[in-house]
Amino acid sequence: MILGMPFARNGSPPTHRHAGALAALLSRFGFPGRIVLPLVLGLLLRLWFVHHDPDLTGDPLLYGAIARNLLQHGVYGFAAGAPTLIRLPGYPLFLAACFQIFGVEHYYPVLYLQVAVDLTICWVLSRVAFRLAARAPGLATGKERAAGAALWLAALCPFTAAYTAAPLTETLELASIALSMYGFVRTLPHPGFAEAAVSAREQRTSLHAGWFALAAGAWIAAALLRPDGALLGAVLCPALVWYGWRSGQARQAFRFGCYGALASLLAFVPWAVRNARTFHVFEPLAPRYATDPGEPTNPGFQHWTKTLCADLVCTSEVYWAADDDRIGLAQLPSRAFDSPQELRATADLLADYNRTTTITPALDARFAALAAERTARHPLRTRVALPLLRLADMWFRPRVELFSIDLRWWNYAAEGPDTVLAWSFVLLNGLYLGLAAMGAWRRPPLLGVFVAFTVLRCALLLTIEAPEPRYTLECFPMILVLGGIAVAHGRARGAHSRD
Repeated sequence: MILGMPFARNGSPPTHRHAGALAALLSRFGFPGRIVLPLVLGLLLRLWFVHHDPDLTGDPLLYGAIARNLLQHGVYGFAAGAPTLIRLPGYPLFLAACFQIFGVEHYYPVLYLQVAVDLTICWVLSRVAFRLAARAPGLATGKERAAGAALWLAALCPFTAAYTAAPLTETLELASIALSMYGFVRTLPHPGFAEAAVSAREQRTSLHAGWFALAAGAWIAAALLRPDGALLGAVLCPALVWYGWRSGQARQAFRFGCYGALASLLAFVPWAVRNARTFHVFEPLAPRYATDPGEPTNPGFQHWTKTLCADLVCTSEVYWAADDDRIGLAQLPSRAFDSPQELRATADLLADYNRTTTITPALDARFAALAAERTARHPLRTRVALPLLRLADMWFRPRVELFSIDLRWWNYAAEGPDTVLAWSFVLLNGLYLGLAAMGAWRRPPLLGVFVAFTVLRCALLLTIEAPEPRYTLECFPMILVLGGIAVAHGRARGAHSRD
């Protein structure tokens, strides 16, 4: 089926007039203007992405193919007799449900639904900021400002908004993280270590089972969407025990933590059993290199790319090209050659690969030998410097990977206005990170949870060969909340200085 056909039948994306209707609807339900305006502007931003820059190639089509095959043949795979385990079931099942309702391969309704989910995330994060600011030093009276600032930052954040226009896991993953954060904050008692009660009816001294169920369900959903989503539960379960102990509820917190851990494990039993019965392997998550059992993982090539790749350009032109497209010597960074002899050896190796664009076991062994030589000559570069460079690229790149902008965006002579746009996104990304650092400096409640999650995620990202900026996007719920607290504190200081 031609991808464009379902889109035409679904009609064009909604126009701006629908934003006014949404604003009126929200106002009727009691949403004040300070909530309506950022949500409406956030809606317009997301609809712009959906209309102008939808990403419907690559991984989105892979997820769609699994969902389509599941509906048409009842097989989680790519054909009637070709099951797969390369992707966790969370997002393909979501797509299958959407296809069942809206029609197979009708992607626009999926994108509109993701827009609604992302706007809900914005509101949820504002409530997290509200509750944390209520206990942050010097911000007890500024919780409304923190909530409003977090809402504005989230609604107008182009980095998260852009992913609503792509049928990928990111939007639902961010929603799971935000809901888990909110449920966790509401679980904790008052008076206690980490949450302020905002009304008399919230005055309690025990953990709240209902809110904990929301937190646990959300972190399980995050893990079912992406393997690295399991980090959220790995942080929140121990954190619950810690905060429960600090608030005098150690026994209840330990019991809740055990329930959460058990539920997390049980949620993956059907998937693990299915993989064991279908493929005769133990795979409770998804393979590191997205390969089905029996398919080559090319460990030699993986090791070789670890000795030279440091940014998204190398990921796209070298790593993703493997077993599919030609790899030119000019596409490699200068650090790929330490001597004229290595340059010749690499050129010969790539020439042999380019004849078939297939990494055979013999070619993979040659990549492995070359990688071993490079690592032996410069162990610190391979094991320390390059992993840190990859991590920095994932944090500080301008995050325009979903836009029609060349990956070498810094080349102004070739890109012109695109370079200016990319640099503006570099500055905007730096602004968000700077605000988060300022918010963290205020030491709000749950800062330890935010830091632990970020550190664990960075530790995981240090191990990958091919960096992508979207791998740090899962930290943005924390960044947006801390940014809201920072803005509220700045406004509070300004008000005090005027007084």
